[in-house]
Amino acid sequence: MPPMTHRDETRVLAQCQEVIGYRFHDMTFLQEALTHASGANHRLSSNERLEFLGDAILGAIVCELLFRKFPEYLEGDLTRIKSIVVSSRTCTKISEELGIGEFLVIGKGMSSQDQTPPSVLADVLERLIGAIYLDGGIEAAKRLILRHFEPEIDAVVDGQGSLNYKSDLQQVVQRRYGETPTYLLLDEKGPDHSKCFKISARIGERHYAPAWGRNKKEAEQRAAMNALCQLAGEPIPYESD
Repeated sequence: MPPMTHRDETRVLAQCQEVIGYRFHDMTFLQEALTHASGANHRLSSNERLEFLGDAILGAIVCELLFRKFPEYLEGDLTRIKSIVVSSRTCTKISEELGIGEFLVIGKGMSSQDQTPPSVLADVLERLIGAIYLDGGIEAAKRLILRHFEPEIDAVVDGQGSLNYKSDLQQVVQRRYGETPTYLLLDEKGPDHSKCFKISARIGERHYAPAWGRNKKEAEQRAAMNALCQLAGEPIPYESD
C-alpha cells in the first residue's frame, strides 16, 4: 500500500468527521484517535491514552443517562444494563455501523488482515470519544454518546437487544474450541401462564453462569451473554441468585 499523501489524509479526516457528526477544532486529536499503535512512530503518538479517557467518559455519561432515565430501577438493574451497553461488543457494533475502520491508520502487519479485529474497532470508538471530549468538552462527547448508545439502552430495557448473543457465542466458541455451545434448563418457577426459566450455557464439560428469563429464548440469550463475558474476563451482567 503506497504511503498516504497530505491530500489523502485531509480527505480521510474530513470523511471521518462527517460520519461521527463532529468537526474538530484541533485536528491532532482526531489524528491521534485514528492512529493504532501498530501504525504509530511512538507509542505516545497512538490512540492508546485516548482509550483510557474515552472509556471513563463513556461509562460516566451512560451511568448518568441510566440514573435519570430509570428512577425506579435499583442499582443492580442499572449496573446490568450499563455492562451490556458499554461492552466491547456494543462498541464494535456501533463502530462497524459507522464504518470507522475505514479511517484507521494501522501498521503493515495489521493492514494485511482481511478484516479489522473487533477489539480494534471497539477501542477506536472509545478513543474518538476521548478525542471529542478534549477538543469540544463534555457536551460534545455526550451528544455523540446519546445519539448512538441511547438506542442500545432502550433495546436492552425492552428485552429485545440489538445483538444476538447466542450467535456471537457460537462464533467465538467454534473459532476458539471447535465446538458448539449447548443450553441447559436448570430450573423454572411461576404459574403456567407466567413462568420464568433458568438456563446455563455449556461448552464442552464446562457450565457457565446461568441466567433467568421470562421465556426460554430470553434466558438463553442472557446465558450466552454471561458466557461471553466470562470468556472475556468481564463481570457477568445477569445474576441468577
